[in-house]
Amino acid sequence: MSETNELSPAETRIWRAFPRGESVDFRVENEDPAPGNPWGAERTIRASVLRTLLLKAPQEEGEIAALKITGARITGVLDLKYATIDAAVRLSHCQFDSVPDLYGAKLRQLNLRNSVLPGLNAATLKVEGVLRMTDCRIEGPVQLAGAQISGALFMERAEFTASEHSEAVLQLNQAAIGDDMWAPEMRTHGQVRLTGASIAGRINVQDAEFNKPDGTALDAQNLNVGGHVRARCLRTRGRVELRGSRISGRLDMLHAHLSHPGDTALRASSCVIGELWLRGGDRIEGALNLRRSQIEILTLEPEMLPEQVHLSNLRYTVLSPHEPAERRLPMLERDGGRYEPHSYEQLMAAYRHVGDDDAARLVQLAKQRRRRDTLAWYGRLWGYVQDATVGYGFRPLRAAIWLLSLMAIGSIAYGLHHPRPVKAGEAPDFNPVFYTLDLLLPIIDFGQQSAFAPQGWLQWLSYTLIITGWILATTIVAGVTRAVSRQ
Repeated sequence: MSETNELSPAETRIWRAFPRGESVDFRVENEDPAPGNPWGAERTIRASVLRTLLLKAPQEEGEIAALKITGARITGVLDLKYATIDAAVRLSHCQFDSVPDLYGAKLRQLNLRNSVLPGLNAATLKVEGVLRMTDCRIEGPVQLAGAQISGALFMERAEFTASEHSEAVLQLNQAAIGDDMWAPEMRTHGQVRLTGASIAGRINVQDAEFNKPDGTALDAQNLNVGGHVRARCLRTRGRVELRGSRISGRLDMLHAHLSHPGDTALRASSCVIGELWLRGGDRIEGALNLRRSQIEILTLEPEMLPEQVHLSNLRYTVLSPHEPAERRLPMLERDGGRYEPHSYEQLMAAYRHVGDDDAARLVQLAKQRRRRDTLAWYGRLWGYVQDATVGYGFRPLRAAIWLLSLMAIGSIAYGLHHPRPVKAGEAPDFNPVFYTLDLLLPIIDFGQQSAFAPQGWLQWLSYTLIITGWILATTIVAGVTRAVSRQ
C-alpha cells in the first residue's frame, strides 16, 4: 500500500491492524510509561500517522475499524481539532511527548487508560460513548470545558498536576456527562473546575485528594447532579466551592478531611441537596458555609464543626444524629457572633419534627437569651427579670416556686407580727396567708389588704410584695403569651 511506504515497522503494524479493530501491544513485562523511560524506535509512533489513519479510516469489508494501541510512545501533536472520528480510539499505557489537541472533535469513544501526557486540550469535545482516563498521569492542564460525554467519565486513580501559573489543572466547567463521573482515589495538584457542569448520574470521588492550599481546590458552583455524590474519606487542602449547586441525591462526606485554615473550607450556600452527610471525619479546618441552602436530611456531627459556621436562612427537615439541644446550640453561636433568629427557628422545627418538645423549648429559651443581648439596656433588664422569674414562659414551675417562696415569707412575717386594723371593731379576722396573697396577686381581693395597715419594716415588706407580685404577674402573662404563640 502506498500509504505505508514511509512508515516505520511499528507504524506499519498499527496501519494494518486498524481496519480490523485489532490491538497492537508494544509493552514488555512490568514497565512504567513514565517520561524518561528508554522507549526506542521499535515502539515510537508519529502523531501525524495516527491523524492520517483516523481521518482516512481505511476499511475492510465485514470488519469494524478501531485504533487500539498499548504501550507506545507518541511523538508530535495529535491534532484532531474539529475532526469527526467514527472509530473507537484506545491509546492506553502510552507516552505522549506533546499535548493532544482534540478541541471540538467528535469521537465515538476515547480510552487513555494508564497513559502519561503533558496536558490535554479537549474543550467542547463530544464523545458518543465513554471517556476513560483511569490511572492517567497528566502533568499539565486538562481542558474539557464544555465537553459533551454521552456515557460515563472514568478517572479512577488519575493524577493531575499543573504548573503554579496554570489557571486550573482540570477544567470540566459547563461539561455535560450523560452517565456517571467515576473518580475514586483521584489526585489533583491545582484547581479542579466543575462550574456549571451537569452529571446525569452519580459522582464518585471517594478517597480522592484535591490540593490547592492557597485558593479554591474544587470549584463546583452551580453543579447539577442527578444522583448521589460519594465523597467519603475525601481530603481537600483549599476551598471546596459548591455555591448554587443542585444534588438530587445524597452528598456523602463521611470521614472527610476538609482543610483551608483562615478561610472557608466548605461553601455549600444557596444549594438544593437531598441529603448532606458530614459525620465521622476530622474537625473541619476553616469555615463551614451553608447559608440559604435547602436540605431535606442534614446529618451534621457536632465534633466536625469548625469555630465558624454560617447557617443563616438554612432550611432542613430532619437533623441527625439526634443530639441533646445543649450539643446543637453552640453551632448557632458561631456565625460571627451575629444573632440569626431563623437558625433557632429551624432547629426548633427539627426537634418538633421528631417529637422532642423539651429540646424545642430549650432552643426557644436560648433564642430569647441570645436576642436579649441585642436590646437596649432597659430591654436587657426586663429580659433578665423574665428569665429569672419564669424563664421567658418556658419554665412555668419557676413561677410557682417564686409564689410559694414569697407567700411563705409573707405568711411567717405577718403571722408573727400582725398589722393593726384600719378601723378597730370593723376589720375581719386577720389571716396572714390570705393577707400575703392579697398583696401578691393584683387581680384578687380577699378583703385583707384594705382592712389592715402594717407599720415599720412590715410596711416595706408589703410594698416589696406588691411590686414583686405585679412584676411576676406581668412576666407570667408575657411568657405564657409567647409560649402559646410559638405553638
